[in-house]
Amino acid sequence: MKHIVLTGGGTAGHVTPNIALIPTLQEKGYTISYIGSYEGIEKKLIEEMGIPYYGISSGKLRRYFDLKNFSDPFRVLKGFSEAKKLLKQLKPDVVFSKGGFVTVPVVVAAKRCKIPAIIHESDMTPGLANKLCIPSAAKVCCNFPETVKSLPENKAVLTGTPIRQELMNGNKEAARTFCGFYDQKPVLMVIGGSLGAASVNENIRKILPELLKEFQVIHLCGKGKMDESLCNTEGYVQYEYIKQELPDLFALADVVISRAGANAICELHALHKPNLLIPLSAKASRGDQILNARSFERQGFSMVLEEEEITETTLLNTIKELYANRQTFIDTMAGSSEMDSIRQITSLIEECSAK
Repeated sequence: MKHIVLTGGGTAGHVTPNIALIPTLQEKGYTISYIGSYEGIEKKLIEEMGIPYYGISSGKLRRYFDLKNFSDPFRVLKGFSEAKKLLKQLKPDVVFSKGGFVTVPVVVAAKRCKIPAIIHESDMTPGLANKLCIPSAAKVCCNFPETVKSLPENKAVLTGTPIRQELMNGNKEAARTFCGFYDQKPVLMVIGGSLGAASVNENIRKILPELLKEFQVIHLCGKGKMDESLCNTEGYVQYEYIKQELPDLFALADVVISRAGANAICELHALHKPNLLIPLSAKASRGDQILNARSFERQGFSMVLEEEEITETTLLNTIKELYANRQTFIDTMAGSSEMDSIRQITSLIEECSAK
């Protein structure tokens, strides 16, 4: 029986594509183990699936000054030593890495142990963790056609991003009951990502009275970011995080506002949901979400508002414009060629594990 080690962590976006691959890998007879950080978000998500989980030390590699820059390299070295020991113990045929800083020691250790490692880059340009992993990787999967040009020619494979298949099977009536909504008004869903998005939350709440005149609103606001004063507002529901009911909520949503993390936008594309993307500002990130969002805007899949452009008026008007033109976005997404990412990536895994 073939054995694969999956790795990835730090945010849900570095875990959900791995989760999307698990059912197909199990069908193909793979034994699956997972290496992540000691207590990252990935630990809970993977253990809930009954997959053996192994934690290693992890440090963040920053491009800016921080006192932790002096201690984190030692954490990474410790993580490398732990990963190497685990891989020798588990003896996998192949490693698949979805990114995040915890994956660097795992991918480097895999090369040392002569185990092929496949890495996946969802964003338009590779993040620092994946840049460090590329020399040790056998193949590099990517999501955007534009990304192929910035990767080594003999390693780059355009696969798209694996989408959890259960998202496709939502029940809108179950969601309507769950939210206590009526069917007279359209539904706007706001997603802040697994960590929430404070500025998106704040801007939506500012225009909530106006929004509720035309929409019912589902607000996934992130851990610790609920506004208790709005709990009994008719037509508005807020949740820190939703897992089980997420496919139903997507089915109910007429339009969606989201950050522009690569996994989030690929899910919206697969579900043909008209969307407004509010990418994480370049001041607070390396700017990858802005690149992702602009690519989707160029392809006619999304509208985009950058944080610096948001006022109560621009946000409200853009949401109304999105809803008015929703069918155009649905048709464009439905007419685009969609990659069977799960099949492509599992074929690549089989090819590498057979060597």
